Amino acid sequence: MVIKHFELLKKDGKSRLGILHTSHGDIETPCFMPVGTQGTVKAIFPSDLIKMGAKIILANTYHLYLRPGMDIIKQAGGLHKFINWSLPILTDSGGFQVFSMNDLRKISEQGVEFRSHIDGSKHFFTPEKVIEIQDVLGSDVIMVLDECVEYPVEHDYVKASAELTLRWAKRSKVKYNELNLNNNRLLFGIIQGSTYKDLRKFSAESTVEIGFDGYAIGGLSVGEPSERMYEMVSETEKFLPEYKPRYLMGVGTPEDLLLCIEQGIDMFDCVLPTRNARNGQALTSAGKVNLKNARYKNDFSPLDSECDCYTCKNFTKAYLSHLFRAEEFLGLQLNSLHNLNFMLKLTETIRNSISEGKFKETKKEFLKKYQGLQ
Repeated sequence: MVIKHFELLKKDGKSRLGILHTSHGDIETPCFMPVGTQGTVKAIFPSDLIKMGAKIILANTYHLYLRPGMDIIKQAGGLHKFINWSLPILTDSGGFQVFSMNDLRKISEQGVEFRSHIDGSKHFFTPEKVIEIQDVLGSDVIMVLDECVEYPVEHDYVKASAELTLRWAKRSKVKYNELNLNNNRLLFGIIQGSTYKDLRKFSAESTVEIGFDGYAIGGLSVGEPSERMYEMVSETEKFLPEYKPRYLMGVGTPEDLLLCIEQGIDMFDCVLPTRNARNGQALTSAGKVNLKNARYKNDFSPLDSECDCYTCKNFTKAYLSHLFRAEEFLGLQLNSLHNLNFMLKLTETIRNSISEGKFKETKKEFLKKYQGLQ
């Protein structure tokens, strides 16, 4: 079934196979989005992202607004041209970055005042301004401004915050409509509520009532136990429309993908595959590998015998271990390439399993092998 921009092809339990249509191409879901915060996925060539099957990347409004700035991106003809990326881009509103700087920002009904982490200069984000910035960027998926609260936090504060996020969401949609951006440029609402079931229900129902092209679950993976995160995903999913895409923000370990796809989530992003790669941790079909560990100095086997990436086809654990111990940048590149390839191939495997009606078997088989080393 097609509802404007999203096509739900098949379900296997709650897991879903779909296609998200944008002006820069179609995205098969479930999907993992590599994070290119400042217009680049760290240590990865864009051509390599395409080779490994990435169909969309995530960039960040806050960081791009501060540097290089909207004037430069506008002169370049938008973010796609500036970074030479022809496929879809989702841009986060910058809310998480702003609200994580407790000592540098001040929240009000109108928006949030903050100081740049780069030079200390003052700036003010309103819901409307954030939409305007993403219009200049040319984002395929635009996120509304929201308040992402820390964990733990009191119920009363979360309630007031969720209500503020809803008022901002309404203003965001008005600006989106004023700019006439609804031609395959999608606007996603964000559901908040921390770990309170009643507030997740309230936020989800109220956000859906406003009406968006897709719905993001925000405010998770901010320090709460994994079990509580999964519980909140399950609780929120109950109130989301079936024929709209669901995006779980900032979540993306292999276990997270499998357990949350099982609960009906379609889209994920996370910096961990590349951040951990730069610290020497590799994701493999047999579990996580710390390449800085002395045990790999004389290990001349590939990083993952089941992986078809450039790293695994050409280099050994011993060489990769040497690169990290010698602090050579190539180690960061090769490991980042492998970890992203691993995540993208995992989502491809998951899509195939949903298509064949074998998601549960695939999940069980993967986790049994992946968690065996841990």
